[in-house]
Amino acid sequence: MSNQTSNELLLDAQNISVYYGQVRAVDDVSINIRPSQIVTVIGVNGAGKSSLMNAIMGNLPTNGRSTGKVNYLGHDVSALDVERRVARGLSLVPETRELFSSMTVEDNLILGAFRFRSDKEGERQYKLKDIYELFPRLKERRTQYAGTLSGGERQMLALGRALMTNPSLLLLDEPSLGLAPLVVREIFQIIQYLREEGASILLVEQNARAALQIADYAYVLEMGRLNLSGSASELLNHPGVIESYLGLGSGNKERV
Repeated sequence: MSNQTSNELLLDAQNISVYYGQVRAVDDVSINIRPSQIVTVIGVNGAGKSSLMNAIMGNLPTNGRSTGKVNYLGHDVSALDVERRVARGLSLVPETRELFSSMTVEDNLILGAFRFRSDKEGERQYKLKDIYELFPRLKERRTQYAGTLSGGERQMLALGRALMTNPSLLLLDEPSLGLAPLVVREIFQIIQYLREEGASILLVEQNARAALQIADYAYVLEMGRLNLSGSASELLNHPGVIESYLGLGSGNKERV
């Protein structure tokens, strides 16, 4: 279960453990990402995937704490709070999406840029144009309240808001959660496109097949521990992964 080679690492998270009180949710996990890669962490609900991502982001709840080291672009950011990590170029799309329901789509997007990295009006407008090109539906609904959007549109808005910070590393926590299969396919096509445009992405997913089909490298978490890692194409054909995460029949395959 070796990690990827260490040259030119964008993210190198070493020996990460996460505790909630006396309960250890993540146990000594190390993962890394190189530039322009999609790396996915798969596992069942409760395996520790979101806790690992939140530890990397510095976004654990008040009853949580983490140990280990998070190196990003060659610097140890373990002691930085979430706002400073965002300022360095990390951006998280949480499982809950955390939109402002009583604000318009466009105000949610602008707030994403203003809160963290870009306070120049020209930069924000230029980035908005990019987001609307990527998500035409958001442009159509830019004056609509976020709380009135469909589940898929809310996920697009959360993703667009994260991209407004112009991140070097995008962390996506369960982007397919609660979405219909057609919408999941659309979201994953956008994730693929972002990688083709040079983005680096850490993807946490229960939908193992969809994640492995677009990822370069994958880690499998079980009960907070790293059980398996390797190229995504290898894990798609790994008997243990097929049995535990992909279903047994080829008829279950879902193309992304």
